[in-house]
Amino acid sequence: MDMTPTCAHPLLDRARRLAADLLVPEAERVDQEGVPASHIEAVKRSGLLGAGAPVAYGGSGAPPGVVRRIAEILAGACCSTWFVQTQHHTPVQILARSELPVRERLLGPLSRGELLSGVAYAHLRSYPRIPVRVRREGRGWRFEGSVPWYTGWGLNDVMLLAGVSDDDEVLFAFTEARGRPGLRASEPMRLAALTATRTVSLELTGLWLPEEAVALRTRYERWAPADRARTLNAGPAVFGVAEAALSLLDPKTAAPFTARLADVRRRAYALADHPAPLERVVERLAVRAEAYEVLRTATTAAVVAGGGRSMALTSRAQRLAREALFLLVQGQTAESRAAHLRALAGA
Repeated sequence: MDMTPTCAHPLLDRARRLAADLLVPEAERVDQEGVPASHIEAVKRSGLLGAGAPVAYGGSGAPPGVVRRIAEILAGACCSTWFVQTQHHTPVQILARSELPVRERLLGPLSRGELLSGVAYAHLRSYPRIPVRVRREGRGWRFEGSVPWYTGWGLNDVMLLAGVSDDDEVLFAFTEARGRPGLRASEPMRLAALTATRTVSLELTGLWLPEEAVALRTRYERWAPADRARTLNAGPAVFGVAEAALSLLDPKTAAPFTARLADVRRRAYALADHPAPLERVVERLAVRAEAYEVLRTATTAAVVAGGGRSMALTSRAQRLAREALFLLVQGQTAESRAAHLRALAGA
């Protein structure tokens, strides 16, 4: 079941082949055992890591609709693999806009899929609390604090690490994704869903990075609005997992769910493409909550249709239902949480 209007693009063909040949057949095993390095190598070879990256640096420069559909396909096939690789696209976007020297060193390898990047910046959303502080030292910067969540440990080649200075400047810098003096990772977390993503916390005890590693420096108040805009809309993974769940139903049973999913998806993407990303905020949050309700309904229907078999860890329906729980809180902010709770209460 492919809800996307007819759209020919070679990256979509690659995503569908990767999903059908590798991700879907292995998804239940990966869910229990972890995302293997071989999956990451397959994603790198596919060219999908450079989907939205600049053509001049080896990327594909694909339009937003294609990039979103790739995310839907991968998330619906294996949400754990999707979540590891999706971290990569923010560093690419930041480098594409950067004018600092690190752009020439890393944008090409990241756009071509030679390197996979993770991210350690969601803690910035807890401001004015500052979990990671950064201060100038010599020809570089010293990081201190704790990163609560870091996905892809042991799979990523590099990470984009963020902190806040004493004068409220946010700083993003690249470093190798490995433990060393000043950087220690916890054991991988056991989670209700997506344990397979090798998510850890990071302790930073004076990690020093050179000036040449810096990709972005800006005032917090300049960075925050763009980040807020990213959290107002329903993400593609929500629609990909819902679509995968509905594919487990017979067509007649699935039809009304599919129609509702297509409607919410259309409205969500229309808002995402709106030229003013911080306008119509109430509507964006309402559609986001509606998308989650469609996701919950679709995955619940798949579990019900599967009967007792859905309780087995080898059940695709049960895995998708747990992944849906994860997506409820992925990228969540206080603003989106409050709107979602109001929607659940019928307010």
